[in-house]
Amino acid sequence: MSESPGVREQVLTVGVVVARTGRLTSLGDPLDFVMTLLAPKLAARGRHGLPIRLAGRDSRSTADGAREAVKELVEDEDASIIVTLAGTQVLPAVADACESVGVPCLSSTFPWQVYYHGRDAGAVHGFDWTYHFCWGLDDIAETFADLWEQVGGAEGRTVGCLWNAGPQGAWSRHPEHGFAPAARARGHQLLDPGPYPEPAVGLDRHIAHFREAGADIVTSAATGRDLALFRAQAAEAGWQPRLITCSRWLAYPPSAPVGGSRSAQANVATLVYWTPSHPYRSSLDGTTATQLAETYEQTTGRQWLQPLGLAHALFEVAAHALTTADDPTDRRSVAAALSTSRLETIAGPLDWTTGPVPNIATVSLAGGQWQPGTRHDYELAVVHPGRTPGLRPTGDLVTT
Repeated sequence: MSESPGVREQVLTVGVVVARTGRLTSLGDPLDFVMTLLAPKLAARGRHGLPIRLAGRDSRSTADGAREAVKELVEDEDASIIVTLAGTQVLPAVADACESVGVPCLSSTFPWQVYYHGRDAGAVHGFDWTYHFCWGLDDIAETFADLWEQVGGAEGRTVGCLWNAGPQGAWSRHPEHGFAPAARARGHQLLDPGPYPEPAVGLDRHIAHFREAGADIVTSAATGRDLALFRAQAAEAGWQPRLITCSRWLAYPPSAPVGGSRSAQANVATLVYWTPSHPYRSSLDGTTATQLAETYEQTTGRQWLQPLGLAHALFEVAAHALTTADDPTDRRSVAAALSTSRLETIAGPLDWTTGPVPNIATVSLAGGQWQPGTRHDYELAVVHPGRTPGLRPTGDLVTT
């Protein structure tokens, strides 16, 4: 892009808050990849002859870093809209910073109830600038209940809850907005021995409760480390559940077994929100889910990641808003375009006009399980299509 001395060519800038360093780099990687992939395509899609450029800033995987990234993208890059994939602390920091300075924000990979009800202004005043697409905690419960019933063939199972003392556990057990009410509505009894500190140092009490109650299914939002600790201590006690369902971190391929040991995620059932098998195409150029995953693997040499599809959809929706806004140079107009967006993306159909609450579009879920693979050490098999039209199972649910 050419610039005159002291004068920048007018462009529409999509600011990207991306975790390039710190503990969330596994989430930042697909976002960084898609930025590089789509930058040339987006440059030709602006409104009124204005090209779209991408500018990124590292969140450093912290809330403070996220707020600083938003500030730089607004002040230094004149971002028309900001997008992000982030974690429990970082994503709300990005969204709240955008709300504060008055710049449209689009985000994903965060259950919508936590995004909406977990931020101070959400249920009280609503949001003017921040938009989100994801599944809900109730969708997780419905997906896991499908798998529990597939194991037992009936409702009314006793399910042990391995929930931490942090936000993941608190929202899972929330009496109104959490996972628990949706699971109970399906007729299942949830056995919650109480929260454990994270990182866990011992889970013997939970194992004893589950064993005594006959809870042969365990559900969790544990980290990979804590899940490994739980499985190891359960094996030492001579007990193992028939099935574990876990939502946290299991969007990522399990690490390869070391010394012949089994990966902590082996045969753990989890959420499926995007795979190469999903019957979706990019609104930008028709790229299929299969093609995107293949491009990622061929370019990086790494196994495809579920967040890859959501990262791609972020830029699709951002481009859609910038090309349909009445005045793409006016941030208020771009926010208005986001609020009425309806779009078929590589992550599926997204619709902000019929969301469960304002500013939210939902993503469908299926049930999956990490099983030993043929191309990779472990591969995510779709074992229940859930509520995803056109998605076919690629494997059978395996129990212990």
